Amino acid sequence: MKKFINLSLVVLAVTALTFTSCKKSFFSDVNVNKNSPEASSVVPGVLLSTVEGALAYTIGGDFSRFSSIITQQTLGFSRQAQGYNGYIFTSVDFDNVWGNLYTSVMENNKVLMQVSDAKQANAYSGISRILMAYSLQVADDTWGALPYSDAFQGDQGKLQSKYDSDKALYDTIIVLLNTAITQLNNTGQDVLSPGAEDVIYGGNTSKWIKFAHAIKARIYIHQSKGNVAMANSALAELAQSFTSNADNATYIFGNTETSSNPWYQFNQQRADIAFDGSTLGMQLLAGKDPRLPVYIDTGYNDVNGVGMGDYYGDIDSPVELIAYDELLFMKAEATLIATGNIATAQGFYQAGIRANMEKLNIPSADINTYIAANGTLPGTVAAAIAKVSTEEFKALYLNPEAWVLWRRNNSPALTPAAGTAVPRRLLYPQTEYSYNGANVPASVTLLAPRIFWDK
Repeated sequence: MKKFINLSLVVLAVTALTFTSCKKSFFSDVNVNKNSPEASSVVPGVLLSTVEGALAYTIGGDFSRFSSIITQQTLGFSRQAQGYNGYIFTSVDFDNVWGNLYTSVMENNKVLMQVSDAKQANAYSGISRILMAYSLQVADDTWGALPYSDAFQGDQGKLQSKYDSDKALYDTIIVLLNTAITQLNNTGQDVLSPGAEDVIYGGNTSKWIKFAHAIKARIYIHQSKGNVAMANSALAELAQSFTSNADNATYIFGNTETSSNPWYQFNQQRADIAFDGSTLGMQLLAGKDPRLPVYIDTGYNDVNGVGMGDYYGDIDSPVELIAYDELLFMKAEATLIATGNIATAQGFYQAGIRANMEKLNIPSADINTYIAANGTLPGTVAAAIAKVSTEEFKALYLNPEAWVLWRRNNSPALTPAAGTAVPRRLLYPQTEYSYNGANVPASVTLLAPRIFWDK
């Protein structure tokens, strides 16, 4: 593959993105077009569909692959993935995921924000800020300090960028989301409005506002360990967010090879990751969990013959950014931290299990049986949080948020696949050391420094 040069900074042309896989990345490199149009001539709708597709592909591709191997939801058993399973990573391994996020997603999204603001298209402006906030949240939780406030200025000759601290970026995310909510509540004078090009919500601004509150809830719950105020803030945001699976922030891929789901592409081209042999896969099997045949095809009759269930592994399977079930588990955890009320938390916990299984189309009888056997929380707050986290971890199958959850609560218990510790973060990419080295934080390993909320 071609290398990304100064990926966090160089201005990317506004071009259509091609979804392909290759040896090191699920997502194709995007060339810089020196004849790219002025931002004022760009149509926001075209750019919105580009950003959404790139974000979903990057989250459902490299981010999902790395995090699921580290958390033992999947198992790297051959070639490159086998090395990852043993925590054999180098900075080069993260060139593509960083480049795809910064270039294909965030650079395009920065242009979308600027174009939408210039055209006073509040719906597009608000959506672009929510997508930027989500991108930053995932990146921050993966690497910690990142270039942002000083980035995306290559067109002004600024080719290196300082790194903002992980805590400062969380504050930036909240500002982005608050601004987005205000903009989305004031779209009455918009001349341009999103429609079908908005694959996630079809231009429904009410759902986008709920998504913004969901991201804010994540930001607060991540900081809630031993912090009642943060738990209460999470609950306040959750009260304004999703109310059913119909609100889920989901990107549905196409049914052609060039627009297909990233896991489908990876399994078709690489197939060095297993599913039934993973720690989670064996736990689901031992516990007779009704999600097992949805997540994993133990007969290897799936479309790629690799043992991945069709719900997440088919050609047009969705990538879920945030779903209703996650929010219900957050409500349970935040309630336990804020009030210690186990009975109330148990209601949210059971509702989270039900919402997850209903989303996966599991029969009601099987759901009821599972909740009857697994739906009671233990009698102490600490033990209850651990059980909520274990169940949420199952619901967050293949979602990078599962790694965040494990680092926050150390639940479920994971035995390192190699060495003495499970990775707590990723390394910065080699491209950053090569082109922005003076600004890259020093002494970074897979274990330190931890993200600020990882205590």
